[in-house]
Amino acid sequence: MPQESNFTRFVEVGRVVLLKAGPHAGHIAVIAEIIDHNRAIIDGPTTGVPRQAFPYRHLTLTPLAVPKLPRSAGSGVVKKYVEKSGIVAKWESTSWAKTRAAAEKRRALTDFERFQVLILKKSRRDKVRKVLKAAKA
Repeated sequence: MPQESNFTRFVEVGRVVLLKAGPHAGHIAVIAEIIDHNRAIIDGPTTGVPRQAFPYRHLTLTPLAVPKLPRSAGSGVVKKYVEKSGIVAKWESTSWAKTRAAAEKRRALTDFERFQVLILKKSRRDKVRKVLKAAKA
């Protein structure tokens, strides 16, 4: 009897990946073709990632996949399948993408905006304390 695998994300044609390195780091792309055990051809026609060979060590596999994407499909075919399956919208609705977007937004804050956030957090904390004190009394 074959043993069940603990893994759920596999390197496969159609797998959506998050780029960890390079000029397009942080963007998503789709595996269009597997070259060997170290590299794959990725393509992100809807996310601005050009078709290129990319090493697996600079990719993170996501739980998303484009269903029934043919092997070595060109950029036009990949774009059609990605738009049909709504992968970009699915990715943006994941908590992973939302967390990354929030962290990016925090990194881009100016000194004054960080100060405003500090004041807002203080006022929220004070309101919570007052409500809890009123509830206890």
